[in-house]
Amino acid sequence: MHVPTLQGLIERRILANYRIDPAVAARVLPAPFRPKIHRGYAIAGICLIRLVHVRPAAMPGPFGIGSENAAHRFAVEWNENGQTQEGVYIPRRDTSSHLNALLGGRLFPGHHHHARFDVTETDTQLSVALTSDDNQTSVRVIGCVTDNVPPDSIFPSLEEASDFFRRGALGYSATPAGQQFDGLELRCDRWDVTPLKVETIESSFFDDRSIFPAGSITFDCALLMRNISHTWHSREALCCKVGVNATTG
Repeated sequence: MHVPTLQGLIERRILANYRIDPAVAARVLPAPFRPKIHRGYAIAGICLIRLVHVRPAAMPGPFGIGSENAAHRFAVEWNENGQTQEGVYIPRRDTSSHLNALLGGRLFPGHHHHARFDVTETDTQLSVALTSDDNQTSVRVIGCVTDNVPPDSIFPSLEEASDFFRRGALGYSATPAGQQFDGLELRCDRWDVTPLKVETIESSFFDDRSIFPAGSITFDCALLMRNISHTWHSREALCCKVGVNATTG
């Protein structure tokens, strides 16, 4: 699926991240993906992003659409043309925009589910919650801006965490038919993250003990980005392999 390059502004982006037993994460991932391992753990999480002024790159601002969006994602690797590639696998996307839900996976990459978002934020406090219309997904993250990643994080510094998640710019999304993964690459004009101290985190997906047994998953850290100009670039789809499990929601 090839669409014109889109541009816009990331008004707010939260990356709320879990560390997971690699064997458990591997069971969730469809081929050709495998967990990207960092300090002995697989990494997954939720991206909660508010986009504004999204429009074709040739169109001047401040025109464009805005929306709240959520993506459940796994840091992954895969082999392609004899080379190891890295990015994120996205089993589920949710959006406040009926237009995104209608056109996602049709006119631009990534199937989206419509959801109701409840957002409250200041310069230092953030609360983002969502419930999908199909009642398959619910998320709640509450936190405040802080200076450092948590002391028990597997990332010993903000710099190491920032570098890890910066490498997850290329995402492949599950599709309803399960025959391919839609590719989309995010390019930011600058990469600037701030630690977020999470007070509450709930996810109907990551809290599901039939998928992630007790003791196999732990919240690790969260990062915040604000006011980042960016572009979206479509990428060639990857084909699913017959007989593997894909969690599409």
